[in-house]
Amino acid sequence: MTDSYSLLRPWLFCLDPEKAHDLTLSNLDRAQRWGLLQRFITKPIADPHTLCGIQFPNPVGLAAGLDKDGKHIDALAALGFGFLEIGTVTPRPQPGNPKPRMFRLSEAQAIINRMGFNNDGVEACIARVRHSKFWQSGGVLGMNIGKNASTPIEEASKDYVFAMEAVYEIASYITVNISSPNTQHLRSLQSEEMLRELLRELSEERKKLSDRYGVHKPLFLKIAPDLDQGDLHLIADLLLEFGIDAVIATNTTISREAVQGMDHGNEAGGLSGAPVRKASNWVIKTLKARLGNDLPIIGVGGIMSGADAREKIMAGASLVQLYSGLIYRGPELVNDCAKALRR
Repeated sequence: MTDSYSLLRPWLFCLDPEKAHDLTLSNLDRAQRWGLLQRFITKPIADPHTLCGIQFPNPVGLAAGLDKDGKHIDALAALGFGFLEIGTVTPRPQPGNPKPRMFRLSEAQAIINRMGFNNDGVEACIARVRHSKFWQSGGVLGMNIGKNASTPIEEASKDYVFAMEAVYEIASYITVNISSPNTQHLRSLQSEEMLRELLRELSEERKKLSDRYGVHKPLFLKIAPDLDQGDLHLIADLLLEFGIDAVIATNTTISREAVQGMDHGNEAGGLSGAPVRKASNWVIKTLKARLGNDLPIIGVGGIMSGADAREKIMAGASLVQLYSGLIYRGPELVNDCAKALRR
């Protein structure tokens, strides 16, 4: 499978990035249905980690964004991930931003996207999750939730509460995405006043859902890499105050310092891949210094090798997630990282 991807990648990189993305996932689905993935993918590495009451089969997960609608769960699970995160899903379906909205910067092993939470809505995603063999067999599956673009930022908490209630029964954990740069004003939810109100409402709603279903589902917050130390200390303190279970660091960056002068380097959107690695690691270190062992961190951003995954753990993360590295390295990256982190 490794050799196959290295042969296919030049051809895929000749296609529009979003078309290549969709084509790769559809073919991955076919390979999984025909039993080919099981033949060519190395058996998943067993390296159990317990976090927030969940046992993760290994510490390498899929980051949100690659499978926004839960259309490819079983195929992606076959690549050896210890857990999957689906989304971002919103209460109502929305098309996202106009195309083109995804750009490769191969020179930097990076991607810029301004997808804009394009998805079929939370109910459609839930139906697909329930239909997946991975979920039915008890696989660890996180649900990443966001607000609709048409919802005023002042009413964002209504969308998050609605989405959390919708996914609560099926999710292993729920991630609140307030850090995408591609929904207008979304990152303002990271400010003290708005974040405090959002976390208060989510915490109150989770208590009701916990009582209703008789189970406490972990709640994670995903933050941006473009925050200063003061912002991070504030967020860390609020996470502890409202009983949030973990933080995912980080989402894509709006910085273009590392890609100046490159083709597509000034496109609007979030930059991911190798250029965000240092910023992500700094955020993890800063959070770890503030939080200690009181709240776990999931590291994501710029992992292109097993060594990069180890850096995240050394910085203070307990688990890691992959996305852009898969575009450049292919499925071998999952096993590479799992081997590097095996205890």
